Amino acid sequence: MEFRDAILLLHPIAAVVIVFPLIGIVVNRALQTRQRRLQTASGEKSKIPPSAGQEHVQLGRWLTGAVVGIVLLALANDIFNNIVEQKVWDQNPFKVVLIILVFGVAIASLALLYRAKTRLWRGIFATLAGMSLVILGCQDGVYRKTNQWYVSHYYYGITAALLMIFSLAILREIYQDRTNRWRTVHIVLNSIALLIFFGQGITGTQALLEVPLAWQEPYINQLYGQQCDKKPCTIQVSPAPQTSK
Repeated sequence: MEFRDAILLLHPIAAVVIVFPLIGIVVNRALQTRQRRLQTASGEKSKIPPSAGQEHVQLGRWLTGAVVGIVLLALANDIFNNIVEQKVWDQNPFKVVLIILVFGVAIASLALLYRAKTRLWRGIFATLAGMSLVILGCQDGVYRKTNQWYVSHYYYGITAALLMIFSLAILREIYQDRTNRWRTVHIVLNSIALLIFFGQGITGTQALLEVPLAWQEPYINQLYGQQCDKKPCTIQVSPAPQTSK
């Protein structure tokens, strides 16, 4: 296994070890928080501790950072591998510098979104973070699978990351709005995000099967060039070289 293959595995490792456990805990705390709120509203004494809501908020903030982080990790792997292989730095160094700056904007915007308090700045930083992800996703080398977007790990991942950024941006509105409209928006969008995360588990496994190792890539590209994914192909296997005794 080459170094680039090991880097490629960092994304699924982070998803399995960090993101998906966080999703489970966040959903659990969300259900507890809602149940406690309903019990309190009906005058019933709840056995669920008040800390469930605080834990849901804190873990949700961590989840946003984790999701955006592994999306950036996957994009960086694809983009910079393409830059090295296609020698983009020699042909267009300004483009490489611009890509690095966009990565910096994405990270800085997310960090500032955590600290922003006013609605205006939260909107600005959320927009910058989301736009940065979309711009990076449009770069050469990213495995998008656009012709099958409905089962694309890339499109699911970008959508999930954008929903997480939006949820972080409206966090203050959820607790300040007495009409619960923002809370309803939060519940609906994150229910959609949860379904997308389920899809991510499926499409991510599929992507691991479709993305070849470094030594396999030139041969796999030849098969795609012959459209072996759409029609039967006969592959000629070259005989192994004989070693002289």
